[in-house]
Amino acid sequence: MKVVVSGASGLIGSALLPALRAAGHDVIALVRREPAGPGEVGWDPDGGSIDSGAVEGVDAIVHLAGENIGKRWTEKTRERVLASRVQGTRLLAETAAHLERRPSVLLCASATGYYGDRGDEVLTEASPRGSGFLADVVDAWEHAAEPARAAGIRTVHLRQGIVLSRQGGALAKLLTPFRLGAGGRVGSGRQWWSWVGLDDVVAAYLFALEQPLTGAVNVTAPGAVTNRDFTKALGRALHRPTVFPLPAFAVKALFGQMGEEMLLGGQRVQPAALTAAGFAFGRPELDAALEQALRS
Repeated sequence: MKVVVSGASGLIGSALLPALRAAGHDVIALVRREPAGPGEVGWDPDGGSIDSGAVEGVDAIVHLAGENIGKRWTEKTRERVLASRVQGTRLLAETAAHLERRPSVLLCASATGYYGDRGDEVLTEASPRGSGFLADVVDAWEHAAEPARAAGIRTVHLRQGIVLSRQGGALAKLLTPFRLGAGGRVGSGRQWWSWVGLDDVVAAYLFALEQPLTGAVNVTAPGAVTNRDFTKALGRALHRPTVFPLPAFAVKALFGQMGEEMLLGGQRVQPAALTAAGFAFGRPELDAALEQALRS
């Protein structure tokens, strides 16, 4: 296929691009700067512009770009998080819908934050939307792809959990305190953390390119764990104790709403759509996934 990818330099994009090329696909990266060659196309999601002629006739679009959410949410941060997802998605969806030769599929990154904090409830793609800022963002993010869906383009929203990689994301932030022996559960430790290895995220995108998946698709390993069990597993992987908990009041003081929703809250998510379609996770167990993440 000829595949256009936004967010190509991010955590997932950096792993996905070489995997796409290794699978024989022709990849074009969307970039905000001046394109450096034929493998790049310029776009400005904030300004609503893209070189549509350069994406005419592509087979697929993979949309990964979006503002980093792993920091304290000020009012301006919340605005940027929402706008970066909605504006970029809408621009790509509308552009794809109006092409003379439309792509057959649009894959959009999404998040399990859609479900909100639901305690011990087991969540699948059929579960309703939850509450909170992240749920609002994901709902608007996914709705922004409606022009592509209405134009008959197969549209998939890959709702990713905590992606395990030492190169970025939640795991990278945890490594320093845990390596110093200062790691431990967050809050009560009873909140569910739905995780997935970076290799399996990449494999899920490649799978979704070719399989007739549509709509929401949870990209989480089958075995969600509590935060307490996650921190114990990370301690085992690093051969460090996990006896220094981070109390809920400290999380709220340090991180505000972001800490409440992303660290103290959680979702017990199951990848029902991927499983039903026959997708096989390479590392469905947390200990093996952490070992791989720390090696790569």
